[in-house]
Amino acid sequence: MAGDAAREALRARVRAMPWAVRLQLRALEAGVDATQRRDGTVNRFLFSLLVDRQAPANPARPDALGVRSVDVTVDASTGVRARVYFSAPTDAAETARPVIVYFHGGGFTYFSAATRPYDALCRTICREAGAVVVSVSYRLAPEHRFPAAYDDGVAALRYLATTGLPDEIPVRVDLTRCFIAGDSAGANIAHHVAQRWTAEATPPPIRVAGLLLLAAYFGGEDRTESELALEGVAPIVNLRRSDFWWKAFLPVGADRNHPAAHVTGEAGPEPELSEAFPPAMVVVGGLDPLQDCGRRYASMLRQKGKEVRVVEFSEAVHAFYFFPVLPDTGKLVAEIRAFVESTALEPIT
Repeated sequence: MAGDAAREALRARVRAMPWAVRLQLRALEAGVDATQRRDGTVNRFLFSLLVDRQAPANPARPDALGVRSVDVTVDASTGVRARVYFSAPTDAAETARPVIVYFHGGGFTYFSAATRPYDALCRTICREAGAVVVSVSYRLAPEHRFPAAYDDGVAALRYLATTGLPDEIPVRVDLTRCFIAGDSAGANIAHHVAQRWTAEATPPPIRVAGLLLLAAYFGGEDRTESELALEGVAPIVNLRRSDFWWKAFLPVGADRNHPAAHVTGEAGPEPELSEAFPPAMVVVGGLDPLQDCGRRYASMLRQKGKEVRVVEFSEAVHAFYFFPVLPDTGKLVAEIRAFVESTALEPIT
């Protein structure tokens, strides 16, 4: 009975969200479920038709926030592209801006930089954080399994290091103030890209100044308390969908204790983090089944002597940042801005 009461209390907290948000989350769930095939593949045409509305880039005219965007090819051999967001410089003497390289979520299998909620989120971050945002459309699973998404993330950093921004972007950037960010599966990618990039023997032109992980999608064979408590209660992430996504992404035959999923070392080798691995901000939602994985990740960073800040939103569900109407979304953007400003001011060692 006590368990039933606790579950009902969780349901009441989810129901407290605005009805329009709950309706959109239900539609997203329905679209995901309708396009996951039994053979482990995804019906991409149906998903684009039902769910994945795309926003065009706007290189010529700024939007209401004063932000423009340009699509660029990161790697012609793989077809990986990115969308770069920027606002016009205030004056010729403006300080070079930090760069935020962003990886979208979607269980490694869905979405792109052009997906409308991600396009809107990156525009807001660009404006509010005073940064140039590079949102990467990495290759999706199951057509492209591990480590393709990680390779594409590293390729995006190499693109910035060697090519820089295209000429039509009239702003200067400081590549020693580069932040790697992502949400859900994109946060998983951000961690692994930061781990690989900072492990390079010869420091590249880019200095990773910080890591921003929103609702990070990590996992393991053992279910966490939050996964079990919120099963059938929380939107988007449940055990069935999560298992589908891991099976689509991980190498054939691998389980969820694979180092791509289980990054904290309890079920396998200790993760190796170089001295250059950056300070991190880890965002968790109190109604997100992934919250225990986020806290466990932050604990691992602390044990390894890394600087980490956990930001918790007690009433936040997974993907709450899709919805500007939710107060926590505005608070999240303010936290991102504060993290970028404080971390970017640290001296380079």
